[in-house]
Amino acid sequence: MGYVEELRKIVGHRPLILVGSVVIVMNEENEVLLQQRVFPYGVWGLPGGLMELAESTEDCARREVYEETGLNIGKLQLINVSSGPQNFVKAQNGDEFYVVTIVYATKHILGGQVKDHDEESLKLQYYPFDQLPENMIGSHRKAIEDYLAQIS
Repeated sequence: MGYVEELRKIVGHRPLILVGSVVIVMNEENEVLLQQRVFPYGVWGLPGGLMELAESTEDCARREVYEETGLNIGKLQLINVSSGPQNFVKAQNGDEFYVVTIVYATKHILGGQVKDHDEESLKLQYYPFDQLPENMIGSHRKAIEDYLAQIS
């Protein structure tokens, strides 16, 4: 059982502040890897998730990318830190939380192969930055926009 699950046993569904990481993972064609998620169902987003105790945001990013995609990633570039009321989430089970999201980007894929993760992903697919799917998590689209603004 992870940190968040243990914490929920104590506080129930009350709003929490949680920290997580997402990663803009790019292939050699400079396309971004997106995950069609189970929750919210069918919506596209970046691979990522919440930190565990004693984990750095970088380690969280690498672990979540591996768990959700099968890829081992290396060097990370900090893009942005996102927080505020727009980062409020109410889960299907009633859990409420505000996420402080650390956004990273990487082209450093050290190994592994892209594979769908049955529990969290419906599909994984690389997209050109100018052809992102319509049905996308708003904060993840903003993270990609922030990244593109930094490199232009």
